[in-house]
Amino acid sequence: MSKPRVVLGVGGGIAAYKACEVLRGLTETGHDVRVVPTEAALNFVGAATFEALSGHPVHTGVFTEVPEVRHVRVGKEADLVLVVPATADLLARAAHGRADDLLTGTLLTARCPVAFFPAMHTEMWEHPATRDNVALLRSRGLVVAEPASGRLTGADTGKGRLADPAEIVELARLLLAEPASLPRDLEGVRVLVTAGGTREPLDPVRYLGNRSSGKQGYALARVAAQRGAEVVLIAAHTAALPEPAGVELRHASTAEELRVAVHEAAPGCDVVVMAAAVADFRPATRAGYKIKKSEGQPDSAITLTRNADILAELVRKRTTGQLVVGFAAETGDERGSVLDHGRAKLARKGCDLLVVNAVGDGRAFEVEENAGWLLASDGTERPIPLGSKSQLATAVWDAVAGLVSRRARP
Repeated sequence: MSKPRVVLGVGGGIAAYKACEVLRGLTETGHDVRVVPTEAALNFVGAATFEALSGHPVHTGVFTEVPEVRHVRVGKEADLVLVVPATADLLARAAHGRADDLLTGTLLTARCPVAFFPAMHTEMWEHPATRDNVALLRSRGLVVAEPASGRLTGADTGKGRLADPAEIVELARLLLAEPASLPRDLEGVRVLVTAGGTREPLDPVRYLGNRSSGKQGYALARVAAQRGAEVVLIAAHTAALPEPAGVELRHASTAEELRVAVHEAAPGCDVVVMAAAVADFRPATRAGYKIKKSEGQPDSAITLTRNADILAELVRKRTTGQLVVGFAAETGDERGSVLDHGRAKLARKGCDLLVVNAVGDGRAFEVEENAGWLLASDGTERPIPLGSKSQLATAVWDAVAGLVSRRARP
């Protein structure tokens, strides 16, 4: 099979060096990438670097390879166009249909998904002219991603930082798999997502935990933010994951800490998605010292006590109109299949939607892909085929957006 063809446009900002990481991430995952920088971008990263990493020649103007009509061909042949970084100037030129270099010409001829990843100072991102240009591009069906917050050029900090390159690669893969996966249909919706696994201390060294990496919860937060939602992400313990752009990140460790944080944030949210793997039990007592292993001593028994059921509490306490989405990591047994257990959990918890995952044998936990079923309180069921965790997140938000839209109708 031919490789997906990606055009990587590079704007003239200091974040242009991060486009090299995006380029590397795409080529190493089987994509054919052609880099189209602006002249200004080459002041930050030379053409030789892009050529070495992509394996293709790099041009900026329309007067090279003229017989091939390159400014038309590059865009028409692409499966995806990314602009990393998208500067305020480049967004303005794209919004108003300029075609004064190879990149803007390519943007006009592309008939595939186009995604801009902005990077600029906060004042430039918040300026009315930039906001109008962003709105205009989005109104045409183009993706203008939310930038991250953090350290900018010099000593400045604020919103306008380029999203993490790994996040850009993941969103690029999502757009290639599902071109319509990032509509702005969650604008004005406040969302709470939990992610990762809780740890219940046994002593200062050991804990009871689980294998959750947090990748699914982070994917849910990432996709929701890029669909326009205002997102709070409460993360328990996770793998080393990039912070999703446009998301307010909070941390918790134990099930009780997560419970407190969730109940603090939930009342102000329209949607709550409990994707965290919360421990059902914790040690009844926590030793204040490392428990020693001594020869001749009998095996020690650990007494467990049940943790609170956060999902059930959320359903009981939810505000009017609030949607609650649960996750169920299940294995089949002599009492029923994975889906049987999921249906029983939905009835028991009373949430609006329940995502059921089969776990074990390299499924769901600590892997890049996921699959399952989406069960709704009205009895409808939808299988979610195996795909990236961002694709599963898209299926969840498609269902949520539909419910939000129906509840908003008079």
